[in-house]
Amino acid sequence: MKLAIDAMGGDYAPEEIIKGSLKALDHFKDIEIFLIGKEEALKGLEGKSERLKLIYASEVIENNEASVAAIKKKKNSSMVVGLELLKKGEVEAFLSAGNTGALMAGSLLILGRIKGIKRPALAPILPTLNGATVLLDAGSNTDCDEENLFQFAVMGHVYAQKMFGIEKPRIGLFNVGTEEEKGNEVVKKAFERLKNSRLNFIGNVEGRDIPYGVCEVVVCDGFVGNAILKSMEGIAFVISQLLKEELSRNIFTKMGALLIMGGLKRITQKMDYTEYGGAPLLGISKPVIKAHGNSKAKAIFNAIKQAKNLVGNDVLRHIKEEIELTGDEISV
Repeated sequence: MKLAIDAMGGDYAPEEIIKGSLKALDHFKDIEIFLIGKEEALKGLEGKSERLKLIYASEVIENNEASVAAIKKKKNSSMVVGLELLKKGEVEAFLSAGNTGALMAGSLLILGRIKGIKRPALAPILPTLNGATVLLDAGSNTDCDEENLFQFAVMGHVYAQKMFGIEKPRIGLFNVGTEEEKGNEVVKKAFERLKNSRLNFIGNVEGRDIPYGVCEVVVCDGFVGNAILKSMEGIAFVISQLLKEELSRNIFTKMGALLIMGGLKRITQKMDYTEYGGAPLLGISKPVIKAHGNSKAKAIFNAIKQAKNLVGNDVLRHIKEEIELTGDEISV
């Protein structure tokens, strides 16, 4: 697989992006990485690997820039150059930890949507007690109608099928209560459409249900989804900090920590978002992965692994096939 990576995107770029990319090249012998960035940032990487290609871009889209304007103005930015490589078919996927809005805007302007998809969705994977759940949308669309939510469910259905290996992934609609009559008019209409589809729809789910892993796909608009994502990340960080403080409080707690260190590491790994890499922009015509803005080498490595699986499982082709089906006819 040929993968383009934005070396300049993210809080720890380019150092951690480079480290993650080199680790992936060592681990995966069937990938070729096109690393895109300023010449001075990529200095010293020449000859590191015959499967590492350096692409120089003189501009960088910063996190505080207006999305569409930045894409249109900075034609030689690492992000735009990567998307253009993908459009031309020179690579099979593109990965960036940079400006989320710009990445979505650039993907729409340069690559376009899958035919039939009204709006693409950002689809991160959330760690849960029972494994993992894909959440969509997580911030791309703050105002959605029932058709958008239904299409998010279809894309999530395919993604969970192919990436998690689950034949009939459970679909939950995020709501303020589990009762069918709860929610605003858009959510109520989406509930009816999902209920009458051939998807494995389990009904409404509440925020407290998600960490338990009651379903493999959670559907909501981007405003709600982003709040869910950031809240879960914040809670996980706070719990981790509290545990560190308590277990290092005195000699006795430190001794206890040594005894349970193995279990703590397993728990931390299970709840670590960096284990899942990034979030695909589902609905875009070609594979684009958004890595977390504060991704370090480990997260970049796992995002590369995710991109590899996304391409290897031909997820976008399967989404296209599902969307081409009329009405609620969803193959399972």
